Amino acid sequence: MLSLSGLSRRGSEKKYISSSMTLGSEELNVHRDSKDNNEKTPFEFTEANMTRIAALIQNYPEGAQRAVVGAALDIAQRQIGWIPISAMHKVAEILNIPRIRVYEWTTFYTMNKRHFKGKFHIKVCITTPCMIRGSDIILAAVEEATCCCAGSVSADGMFGVDTVECAGACVNAPVMVVDDDYFEDVNVCDVYNIIQTLRCGGIPKAGPQSGRFACEPGCGLTSLCEYPPPPGYGLQPALMQPTTPIKPSSSPSSAKK
Repeated sequence: MLSLSGLSRRGSEKKYISSSMTLGSEELNVHRDSKDNNEKTPFEFTEANMTRIAALIQNYPEGAQRAVVGAALDIAQRQIGWIPISAMHKVAEILNIPRIRVYEWTTFYTMNKRHFKGKFHIKVCITTPCMIRGSDIILAAVEEATCCCAGSVSADGMFGVDTVECAGACVNAPVMVVDDDYFEDVNVCDVYNIIQTLRCGGIPKAGPQSGRFACEPGCGLTSLCEYPPPPGYGLQPALMQPTTPIKPSSSPSSAKK
């Protein structure tokens, strides 16, 4: 017979349903001061960007400046390529909000680059559709062409490479994103051509690299291959006949006559 103490001891034991390893990351919620990213890192908005932020603030009533935090951080990132903590503090100062409100936004949305990601930030999608279409080969080609492993920045600071989960263009897999430009239906040759064009200062053509216009079937159109039928197509003949116009009724004066 088990004693009460034995029951209580057994009841307090932890039971683990899953035995898989727990993974964690400090990237999304922890800041560590570094030589290039600390409160004293120089950052000031340009005059043109300050004008943009001022115009955005005018879109909201007094006391609602917090609504501009996302746009202000995006402007800061586009100005220097990433968002140091000094830029976060500058945004909080301009919008007159607590710094924690800016930290919350910056750490929640992964499009905010809190570390320098290179002049060109290359993101290779590795979610299931892209994986099935060979994203592992695309990633290997990107790493070789940029001389940069995923999760790091090339020695010359020109390229940063990361993997992402679902770029949102699954039907055009595999997908490679460079900053705001999507390169879809890419193969190994496309990867080298795109990166070489960027390295030489050119602007590669974004969109599908396979020749299709958008996301139509790769084998060609399978529907809507003909002009649509004209109005009235398929209606019964009786419905297509013009109706007899109704004659206007006689006026009351003529009726008396």
